Amino acid sequence: MHTPTDAHDLRHHGDAEVRGGDLTDLAVNVRAGTPPAWLKERIAASLDTLAAYPDGRAARAAVAGRHGLPVDRVLLTAGAAEAFVLIARALPVRRPVVVHPQFTEPEAALREAGHTVRRVLLAERDGFRLDPAAVPEDADLVVVGNPTNPTSVLHPSRTLSRLARPGRTLVVDEAFIDAVPGEREALAARTDVPGLVVLRSLTKTWGLAGLRIGYVLAEPETVAALERAQPLWPVSAPALAAAEACVTTAALAEAAHAAHRIATDRAHLLAGLAEFDEVRVVEQAEGPFVLIRTARAYAVRERLRGLGFAVRRGDTFPGLGPQWLRLAVRDRTTTGRFLQALDQALVLSER
Repeated sequence: MHTPTDAHDLRHHGDAEVRGGDLTDLAVNVRAGTPPAWLKERIAASLDTLAAYPDGRAARAAVAGRHGLPVDRVLLTAGAAEAFVLIARALPVRRPVVVHPQFTEPEAALREAGHTVRRVLLAERDGFRLDPAAVPEDADLVVVGNPTNPTSVLHPSRTLSRLARPGRTLVVDEAFIDAVPGEREALAARTDVPGLVVLRSLTKTWGLAGLRIGYVLAEPETVAALERAQPLWPVSAPALAAAEACVTTAALAEAAHAAHRIATDRAHLLAGLAEFDEVRVVEQAEGPFVLIRTARAYAVRERLRGLGFAVRRGDTFPGLGPQWLRLAVRDRTTTGRFLQALDQALVLSER
């Protein structure tokens, strides 16, 4: 537990790894082959409404129904990133804690809002698993991802629930949980955990990073406070159409099928990585990405670029160093090509 004094680049994201070349993308955690044709059609149809101001009531009700919650517990946002900014600016936070390594935007948003952020750093020797006792009792805001980016660790919901306290806001980022079969350990529908704020993103599973759509699930008072901090019409009509489309019964069934396919493809990737003595993988990965450690990670990453593959550097995540890389899960064919390239990159990086 410490207050950060290092210089991690909290604004570095995987899309930076893909720029400047025709690369096979294992750096960005957006599901390949998305958005599907039916979703593109729904978004395209919404363009006929662009002359009118966006009306989010139908999409908000659809999201509420998807989770079995009342509408006043739902807030639509321009991606989960906007939600982090709203939380940092609108809630009466004095002693925020961010559990790392994890997505860096929550800490960046808190800092930009003038907060001093304390970090709880999870350790590799513990499998990057969370011990609630590591979080200071006086923390009035705690942020944790589940499954956590970049470690791919899925924390038990009972463990996360133990972080709840009177007077504390517990923010659980579930941006990737719809890639977990059955959404195991999800807290989204829970109303019995005091101070709980769950963030969801529709950009990862549906390939909508460029559209910016996500939502917050929280107590009505918290939703109202966040909504007051939003600008007028924060979510565009095409994004609202996408939100409504992505929570239908058919869409949820498609997402569930995709989650099982991701699990199979991840197992294939992990089996291939196990063949390399030079590579250590964080065990029990549950997300659509895996975290690996190799002694020459910088050189390996550069060699992979030369071989046509982009992977995500890990040293910008607090709690990780220059020996870490994050790999997005792709189909078996792409993974097979990547493993061949990794073999070459490991050899070339020794020179």
